[in-house]
Amino acid sequence: MNQKSKRKFRLKTHIFVPTLFILAIALVTLLFPRQGDFRYSFSEGKPWQYGLLTAPFDFPIYKPVEQLKAERDSILRFYEPYYTIDEEVEKNAIAEFDADVNLNTKLSNLPPDYILYLRNGLQKIYRSGIMRSDDYDKIFASETQSLRLKKGNLAESKSVEMFSTIKSAYEQLLDNTPKGMDVELIRMADINRYLRENIVYDASTSEKAREEFIQQVSPSSGMVQAGERIIDQGEIVNAQTYKVLNSLKRVTEERSGRTGKNGWMIFGQLILVLLQFGAFYAFLLFFRPNEFRNRKNATFMMLVINTFVALTAITCQLNLFNVYIIPYAIVTILIRTFIDSRTALFASLITIVLCSLMVPFPFEFIVIQIAVAMVSIIMLKELSERYQLIRSSFFILLAYSLMYIGLVMHQEGNINKIDPVVFIYFFINFIFILFSYSLVYLIEKSFGFISGVSLIELSNINKPLLKELSEKAPGTFQHSLQVSNLGMAAAMKIGANASLIRTGALYHDIGKMVNPAFFTENQSPRMNPHAGLPFEESARIIINHVKDGVKIAQKNNLPKQIIDFIETHHGTSVPKYFYISWKNANPGKEINEELFHYPGPNPFSKETAIMMMADAVEAASRSLPEYSEESIRNLVETLIDSQVAEGYFKLAPITFRDIAMIKEVFQQKLQTIYHTRIAYPALENPAPSKPESVE
Repeated sequence: MNQKSKRKFRLKTHIFVPTLFILAIALVTLLFPRQGDFRYSFSEGKPWQYGLLTAPFDFPIYKPVEQLKAERDSILRFYEPYYTIDEEVEKNAIAEFDADVNLNTKLSNLPPDYILYLRNGLQKIYRSGIMRSDDYDKIFASETQSLRLKKGNLAESKSVEMFSTIKSAYEQLLDNTPKGMDVELIRMADINRYLRENIVYDASTSEKAREEFIQQVSPSSGMVQAGERIIDQGEIVNAQTYKVLNSLKRVTEERSGRTGKNGWMIFGQLILVLLQFGAFYAFLLFFRPNEFRNRKNATFMMLVINTFVALTAITCQLNLFNVYIIPYAIVTILIRTFIDSRTALFASLITIVLCSLMVPFPFEFIVIQIAVAMVSIIMLKELSERYQLIRSSFFILLAYSLMYIGLVMHQEGNINKIDPVVFIYFFINFIFILFSYSLVYLIEKSFGFISGVSLIELSNINKPLLKELSEKAPGTFQHSLQVSNLGMAAAMKIGANASLIRTGALYHDIGKMVNPAFFTENQSPRMNPHAGLPFEESARIIINHVKDGVKIAQKNNLPKQIIDFIETHHGTSVPKYFYISWKNANPGKEINEELFHYPGPNPFSKETAIMMMADAVEAASRSLPEYSEESIRNLVETLIDSQVAEGYFKLAPITFRDIAMIKEVFQQKLQTIYHTRIAYPALENPAPSKPESVE
């Protein structure tokens, strides 16, 4: 059952990474900007990078969008919206007024001449027309201050001032009251009830007329005949040529059908993307097998590459902003920080090449971005302090600027062709790279990585957990410091992660804080808490410092990489003192092996293997009767050879050559620590002191 589950897990792991790459290939191919059959990239003011281009067919020269919009806006100033008269509104209002003369006391109590005035006034106002106040204000603010009033099939232009709004109609009735009539009586008649808009906006006719107005402006300004020369290599794309090229691109894409990509084009893009990701897949498979098998690392790298490719595709498709604003150096920085330099450079090259297939100027883009990626690798050898990223950001900005200046002078031969706006793009890019420090922290939390910065922060002995260890178990704290020094020296010798070992060693024994007195390094002379305890109980207390350490680490949110050192520094070994003592005290009895074994697991990386060796050697070195070169060498050889023989390093990718170098480093370090000190000679015949002078 166990073997079957392991086999199943292994199968899933082998499927996961290829599936991840297939999904990435499909996504990038899907995101490629649609370019129709027009395969040229160009920009106004830049040299044409291709050969002679002639018109393949007749096509119009389309006006730029801004020019066309300005011309249409200009002609629309003379556009008049269409309105109609709703005659039913007047009939209904007058009928309602006549009915209220007999039924409504406000009108029936008025003298007949008042009623006659109001009725005639309403008819006059309705015949001139009442319209919505919003429409009135809008037309009054227009260039023409007029509208077209439609009657049947005819429409006549009318000044808006000829019409009234409900408010102005009411005021007109009050203002035109004949002499001798009381205005207050008319106001009390509530004449507003009979005022309604009868001039109604004709949306369909207005929109049709508006489109006809717009159609008067031609979208083009000339024609290019088939075979006509457009531009040749090296010539600058001026304003007119830019319009011609844009027009050719537009017509070409319309002819090829913008509803979908050309099938051959999609196939070509798929081949390009497949080759790029295939190269990266092969690199990981043959040169970085550990990263290839690590789902987390593979997912992280694919996510970073695809994010920047997708951002480039969207930017180019929607023309959002200049691509030099996108901080491609972050790809290098992130993968360098959490994986390694070669993988970071390879991933950056893949990203740059894929993005170059989408940007307007692929040659310029590739040259600049590759230089920036190399500068990022060189300047960010390690990320352990904030200033390193800030320094790298400045060098990246400098690389962008110098490469751009060099390219312009190479292509144009004239420094005046340098565009100052491009430097603003580079500066925005620089700001984004500065913020990548926060991105490092976010990725650490999301993927469970640990950066050099975090390791430096965790190894600060003023951290609360390490201070607590130094106070509760000072002997253990000193032991951890010595193990840390041994581990770092060995790691640097064989090319392992020295910072990781240093930090892991400082925390590997934090579980001893639970029962510090039960460990030799914390005991006072003639004090032994194990006296009188059964060997099984003593073994349990010693073994539990691993489990207690894991609990303390998890409670204090230590990274998984540090917890690995706590779990593996004894592997599945036994506390030999109590194990052998039990066997000696119980000859012939069957021992319960589970009571005398550490929970493990055994070391599974170079760093955890070095940690196990350093811990055993440092602890045993304290019990040597003498510290000679021979005794130290025998101790190191015996301990590490026994660990190798017992198979504790079978899961760790460490070689016999590595182990030989680690032994040599340990011997040199221990000899330095325990070197013989010079015995200072005693003073045999002290000179007699001078008698004090007597005055």
